[in-house]
This record gives sequence, C-alpha cells and structure tokens, in this order.
Amino acid sequence: MDKSLFYNDSDIVMMKLAENALSMGKNRIVEIRNYAKLAGFKRIGIANCISLQKETNQLKEMLSDDFEVHTIDCRCGRLAASEYLGNDVKGIMCNPAGQAAFLEENNTELNIVMGLCIGHDMMFTSKSKTPSTTLIVKDREHKYNPIEIFNNLK
Repeated sequence: MDKSLFYNDSDIVMMKLAENALSMGKNRIVEIRNYAKLAGFKRIGIANCISLQKETNQLKEMLSDDFEVHTIDCRCGRLAASEYLGNDVKGIMCNPAGQAAFLEENNTELNIVMGLCIGHDMMFTSKSKTPSTTLIVKDREHKYNPIEIFNNLK
C-alpha cells in the first residue's frame, strides 16, 4: 500500500518522533515530555476539565522545568448554557472551542487533553490547530480509568 495516499511528510515526521519518544516501562507523561523535547517544542498547552484542576496544576509543575506551560479549564469564557442549549438549561457551560483558541493565542506547540467530557474532547481537538494528545479521559463511574470496564467483565 502506498503510504503517500494516507500520510504527508509532516505526518511521517510526527510518527517517527512518537516512536523515538517511547520509553518502555515509563509512564505517558514521560513519553509526552520525550516527544516534545525531540520535536524541539518550547510551549505546551493543557486543556482540562475544571474537576481536574489539582492534577492539571501538578502536571504543569512537572513539565515547567522543560517547557513554558499554559493551562485553560473548560469553564473559560463563562458561556451561559441557556444561550447555546436552550432556555431550560441553567448555569455555565464548558467552552472547548474557547480552550483551543486560548492555547492558540499562547502559541502552544503541543496540547494535552485532561478529562474533558465526551464531545467536548472532540470539539477541542477539532478546533485545535496544534497537535493534541489525551492524557486522561472522563469516566465518571471508574474515576477517569475506563479500562476498568474490561477488568470487571466476566
């Protein structure tokens, strides 16, 4: 199969960097750091769910020795839910497009998604002009660890 049908030169570079960033026996944060260093990135963005603010701050601290880190929680922009979802919906809604815009304004070169809701994560990655990787997915039942679904099957 001709790889040029699916991948351009920058895609191939990204995949080679990812392969070189692998670190057997290490965690994903180590691999993200390795990837960003190999790519020569200086600025990393983190788009997080407000419920993971503590963990986001910890990740920012972990990465700050090597990178300029910009974080933005899902409630940025303070959007009234009723304006977008109907008059029956109260409160503030998440703003994944706003998160992507904020990180773009801060010239991030790699974005990390932390615990955004389904749909919001898709919206963020579709609006982000920068490559994005997911560190944590939202799973309310399994405390952000959806692999437990398979561990509980009989």
